[in-house]
Amino acid sequence: MRILFTVIILACISLNVLAESPIKEKEVKKVNDLLDKQVNAWNKGNIGKFMDTYWKSDDLVFVGSKGVTYGWQPTLENYKRSYPNKKAMGNLRFDILDIRKIDKKTIFVVGRFFLTRNAGNVDGHFTLVVQKKAGKWVIVSDHSSADD
Repeated sequence: MRILFTVIILACISLNVLAESPIKEKEVKKVNDLLDKQVNAWNKGNIGKFMDTYWKSDDLVFVGSKGVTYGWQPTLENYKRSYPNKKAMGNLRFDILDIRKIDKKTIFVVGRFFLTRNAGNVDGHFTLVVQKKAGKWVIVSDHSSADD
């Protein structure tokens, strides 16, 4: 019984240490570079380059004002429908509020977006799950909600 108790305590301590693994500066830089790539592509009116930051998979999850979209291609099509040209896209800016490491290959990001355009400005919050896939950091889940 004492051995079982010791194993359980050691397992809990190990999990706690892993859960508190701090994010490395180079990982923060990779995430910021990814988000800068998004902003630069968006502000040039290039949705294709913007979408390069997302996981090109049917398992990509995007949650927005119209509900849940699964898959890279349907997400791209939604963006193209909603933002058919540079004028509709406007100018994008992010403020990153928090970046946390979930595990060795997963980072959670919380931020605000600000979209300035002639049709009316939009701003709100987003949460992203960024994972390292095949050596490249990509967004695997995006939940973006405009403020009322």
